[in-house]
Formats: sequence, C-alpha cells, structure tokens
Amino acid sequence: MLAELSIKNFAIIESLTVSFEKGLTVLTGETGAGKSIIIDAIHLLAGARGSSEFVRYGEKRAELEGLFLLDDEKHPVYTKCEDFGIDVSDGMIVLRRDLSSSGKSICRINGKLVTIAILREIGQYLVDIHGQHDNQELMNEENHLTLLDQYGGKKVKQALGEYVEIYKSFDLLRKKITQLSENEQEMAHRLDLLQFQLEEIESADLQPKEDELLQEEKTQISNYEKIYESLQNSYNSLHGEHKGLDWVGHAMSNLEDVGLINTTLKELSETISNAYYLLEDLSYQVRNELEALEFDPERLNFVESRLNEINHLKRKYGQSVEEILTYSAKIEDEIDTIQNRDSHLHKLQKELDSVLQDLTIEANNVTSIRKNFAKVLIDEIHRELKELYMEKTTFDVNFAKKRTSTNDLKYSPAGIDEVEFYLSTNPGEPLKPLSKTASGGELSRIMLAMKSIFSQHQGITSIIFDEVDTGVSGRVAQAIAEKIYRVSNGSQVLCITHLPQVAAMADTHLYIAKETNTGRTKTSVKPLAEEEKIKEIGRMIAGVEVTELSKEHAKELLALAHSSKG
Repeated sequence: MLAELSIKNFAIIESLTVSFEKGLTVLTGETGAGKSIIIDAIHLLAGARGSSEFVRYGEKRAELEGLFLLDDEKHPVYTKCEDFGIDVSDGMIVLRRDLSSSGKSICRINGKLVTIAILREIGQYLVDIHGQHDNQELMNEENHLTLLDQYGGKKVKQALGEYVEIYKSFDLLRKKITQLSENEQEMAHRLDLLQFQLEEIESADLQPKEDELLQEEKTQISNYEKIYESLQNSYNSLHGEHKGLDWVGHAMSNLEDVGLINTTLKELSETISNAYYLLEDLSYQVRNELEALEFDPERLNFVESRLNEINHLKRKYGQSVEEILTYSAKIEDEIDTIQNRDSHLHKLQKELDSVLQDLTIEANNVTSIRKNFAKVLIDEIHRELKELYMEKTTFDVNFAKKRTSTNDLKYSPAGIDEVEFYLSTNPGEPLKPLSKTASGGELSRIMLAMKSIFSQHQGITSIIFDEVDTGVSGRVAQAIAEKIYRVSNGSQVLCITHLPQVAAMADTHLYIAKETNTGRTKTSVKPLAEEEKIKEIGRMIAGVEVTELSKEHAKELLALAHSSKG
C-alpha cells in the first residue's frame, strides 16, 4: 500500500505530506482544490511522462516521494527490483522523482538512480490508476490475454509452463533451420571464416591449463636470483659448524643423558630429537631444490613467446585455454553441419515435426484451460454487472488462433491464442470489441465490474480511481460505492469522487482545500472526523449551502454505508 506521499513545489502545492491507510480512502473538495493534482503526483511517481509545467511557478524544481509498504513477501515487485539491482528491505519501497524547471527528471528507487523506464516498470506493480478519460488497461485488447491468465491462476500458469518448456526446444530448432537455410553465398563466407578460426586454434596445439602452468614457470624463471639466494641462505643457516642443526644436535645430546632420570625431561628430549630429524630432512630438500635450480634464458624467451601466442588467441576466442578449446569444438560441429547441410536440415526438420506435435498438444491444453476459466469469468462479470444495474449487458471472451502471413498457426511464448473481451450493452445488438462499445457512465461501470474481479488476481498494492463515478446517480451510484468498497477489501483504494454515496463508504475521508495567502495559492489536506464527514457529505448532497436536511441525509448515507460494510 501507499503509506505516505510527500509533494513539494508541484503545481499549486507548495509543500504537502499525506499519510494513507489501508482500505478505502476518498478525496473530496471543491472543484480546482487540487484533488487531481495529488493523483497526478502519484502518476508521475509511477513513471508517467512529466514536464516543466508541473513545477510550481517561481521554483527551480518539484520534488515527489512516495513510501510503499509490501505485506506479501512473494510480491512480483521483489523479483523486478532484484533484476535491476535495487535493494528492498523491511518490505519498503521508496519512489522519488525530481522535476526541474528546465524539463529534466531525476528518478530514484530506494535511493538508487534509475531511468524513467525502470521507474515505470516498477511502478506498474505498485499503483494502478484509473481516470475517467484514461486509455484503460482493460480497454486495451493486448492486455486481455494476460488478464485472463491472471484470473486462471495456478492452473493456467502450470499448463503454460509445460507448454513453454517445449516451445523453447521448438524455437531453438526453428532458428537452426532458418540459419542453415540462408543463401549459399552467406554460408560459404561463414564456412571460410570458421575453417580459418579452427585451423588457427589447432595449429597452436593448446593443452589444458597450459596458460596457467606457463605463467607459473615464467614467474619462477624471472625470479631466479631471488629464489637461489633464499634457498642458499636457508641451507647455510641450517648446515655447518655452529649453525642451526649443529646447535639443535647439541641440545638433543644433552637432554638424552638426563632423559632417563626425569619423565618430563624425557618428553622434552624426544620432542627435540623429532625436531632435529625433521629439520635435517628439510635441509636436504632445500639442498635438492638448490641443485635442481637453473637459469635458462632461452626457456624464458620460449615461455614468453608461447604466452603471447595464447593471449592472442584469448582476445579472439575466449578468456582461458579451456574456453578456446570449447569454442574450437563448437565451430568444428558447425563446420560439419554446414558441409553436410542437406542431411542436417532433414534431421532438424524431422526433430521439429516431432516437437511440433507435442507443442500442439500442450498449446491446445492451454487453450482448453483458458476457455474453461473464460466461462467462469463471463458468469462472474455478468453477476457484477447485474449488481451495477446492467443486467441486460452481455459480456463474452472471444478466442482466435494466432496466424502467420501464410495462415499457418503462429506459436509464441504465450501460446496460440488471441483473446479479446466483447460486449453488448443492449438486447438485440451484436457483441463488439470492448474498446469500441462502451462510453461515459457505462464505461465506468463496466471497468469497475472487471476491476473488482481482476484486482484480486493482479497483486497491485494501490488502486486509484479518479472520478470514475462521473455521470451516474441514484441506485447506480450506491451500487458503484459498494463495488469500490469491495475492491478495497483486497487492495488499498484511493478514490476522488463527487458522489456522496462513495464518500459515505470511506474508511478514511480526506478533504482537499485551497487557500490564497500573500498572493499565492496553496493546497492542504485534512482527515475528517465523524462530524466533519457529515458536513462534507451534506455539502456534496446540497451543493453550495449545507442545510440541516442535507446533514440528516448525510447521516442516513453514513448509516446505510455502515450497514452495507457489515
């Protein structure tokens, strides 16, 4: 949910901080007080396009910041933030956006600088804004398949997952066939290039880990003098009269005589004896290393030359000898494929035909499951529309198969289905695409009916309705109010409204006002107590002058709302 919104120097708002609660929050006030400006600020925080016109007159920049709290540890926004390297801790996400008077925009998520595109991608998982004149997500047929799949939940997801696994193999085989079917000239050029690369790698006769071993040898030869001097000094320190081993030997002899007298001294004698023989053995190893050490400048030249040759190949074919050898094996297979193209094409086509059979079965299974859920969705939306007094409206989910330009089935990661919502608002009229059917108050109710269903499956933390109840009254207004409240049971809902019925259903009522001080206009936000709610709802009922009768009517609306919630 959106827990707190901070706005500074934005339009007519000088400085404003608003805290929001769970459930349904309504924003009311006189026309022009700044209700929609607050929604505009949230819209920009979610990645909408901004401009310098939003910056308050006379100021250099506008600052917007929103704190979102996440209750669900499996919310999809966590994965998105991880993809973009954004740290999310304690279930909190802070979106910040600064707009300068020059038109530049700076965006941050949890303190990390991001592009507007990233802000928009994260924002779409946090906020869903619906305005009276917006091009709604529900009105865009490209989103209908996704909405149906979300409604289908785990069953559709599982079936689609099984389909996608086969689709990956299908797509890989298809790409290989396309690549092999390229024109002769391109394939000839490709073959020449690969043969040159393979010959260059094979002529180098690389051995596994050769680069590491050569680098180690180069380091040793380059440090010959240092190594020789260290070994010589170590050996001289141990061997010879009055040297290390000589003195340890004296200690060992002296303790051997008294070791038979005292148990403790015997243990000391044995320890020193062990140390003496260990040091003696080590001194022989040092001497052997010293005798084996030799400086060969010719060998150093060979090692350096060989390393240069390997590094040259690394720049072209891989970061290590192992990667170069792996690449060599890969292009060897590709050369064989190109040289025997016809037989490989036949083999790949046979594999593709086999995979296509399995893919078609899985695709049809996905379609079948989608159609089953579509039937349930149709019934559910009809019930929602009936509650909104649109019982004569018919809703349907239209299925079509994706086709290529040659009218073949078109397989995609989402399956073979094209889904679009259809509607008929009057008896006797044919079903038409949703985007071409509804308008005005009808559109608001249809959108609300769908939103009350889909919001349970989308995982959006905050849903905002900006005057979606325009153009309705009476019993329809009451039905809309109850429907909006029902949506708020699954997600936080912020609603700008002019309907007293909707305001009465609010869990939290914020009053937006503006005032002029020293020649400048400012917007303020005030949470209303119970008596203030009655007065404000009375104003919404009566218009300009609040009468006792309008107050009584407001009390009745609040009582009815309380009863409806129960």
